[in-house]
Amino acid sequence: MATQTGLGEPRGPWFISPDLEAGRPDVLGVPGGPTLTRASRRRRALLAALAVVALSIASGGLAGGYVASRELPAGQGKASAAAVPPDLVAAAAQVVPGVVSVMVEGGGKSATGSGFAIDDVHHIVTNDHIVARGGGGEPGGAVMVETSDGRQFAAQVVGRDSSSDIAVLRVPPSVGLASLPLAKPGATRVGEPVLAVGSPLGLSGTVTAGIISALDRQVRLGDNRHTAVQTDASINPGNSGGPLVNARGEVVGVNTAIATIDGSGSIGIGFAIPIEQAQQVADTIIGKGG
Repeated sequence: MATQTGLGEPRGPWFISPDLEAGRPDVLGVPGGPTLTRASRRRRALLAALAVVALSIASGGLAGGYVASRELPAGQGKASAAAVPPDLVAAAAQVVPGVVSVMVEGGGKSATGSGFAIDDVHHIVTNDHIVARGGGGEPGGAVMVETSDGRQFAAQVVGRDSSSDIAVLRVPPSVGLASLPLAKPGATRVGEPVLAVGSPLGLSGTVTAGIISALDRQVRLGDNRHTAVQTDASINPGNSGGPLVNARGEVVGVNTAIATIDGSGSIGIGFAIPIEQAQQVADTIIGKGG
């Protein structure tokens, strides 16, 4: 059975801007993609020189950053450390118990990601690419979920939809997961604070903070085009399938993909499937599969 290795697979579908021509070397985060041009390498070097390393702290639901720059005046660092809104702390405490790590193994393949409970009958939403890449849909494939307190349970694949990258799992009632409230359609606003919750790099119960950077972002994820929620909350391999939640603890999207520079990890541009889309697909899957 697949276990959390700390490697954070799967990375998630790569992001390709629909404004870029297919096959251009400007494509971001495509493993094994075309070689970067000299201009692209210069841009990558410039961006790398400007990069800020963010350290996300899950315990207590806090998220902060360290900037390697000039020394701050005395006392200024303490003021910055106290700037995390208390409602984000409450949102993290509310959400984490309803989020699980997802581990899939079958056909000689394995994958890990995240998921979250959406109802009181223990249905869990996650990304289809996690199940697909882990061989969970193949004969003999197995899916396990791990709760925030370390308990593991076998999960049933209720159904999958590759075009939307949504899959639904079901776990026994003994798991006792609390379903997460979903944001109302049209209620999400650019600039509002959000938390990405999941198991990046196999680190379960991790919370990272940011804002909604854009709505209705037209992107191509894998082979399909999507209208996505864009965020600068750190999303890394293993976050796929986890919830993006607002300061009220409501799910606004399903974390699905990141833009990278030469596959270097999170650069503060992540994408989530809007929750109204994910809910519609999940309801259809549940209606067909129980």
